[in-house]
Amino acid sequence: MSQLQTPQSDQHARRGGHIGHGLLMLVCCIPILVIAIVLVATGVASASFLFAAIACTVMMGMMMAMMMGGMSRGGK
Repeated sequence: MSQLQTPQSDQHARRGGHIGHGLLMLVCCIPILVIAIVLVATGVASASFLFAAIACTVMMGMMMAMMMGGMSRGGK
């Protein structure tokens, strides 16, 4: 016996998958930040390199937030 999904529950399931994807993308930024901190701490790179890594992470977070906003308004 199969279970019928309503459009609302289907939309919720899709949104949940995208939330997980967004978090995974932000987790992928952690190694970049760690490497940048180590390189700046050891003097191999300047502090601007750390700024670039932080800016990259912030931009990724903003993109994920904007994508989630489009999903909540019914966009695909």
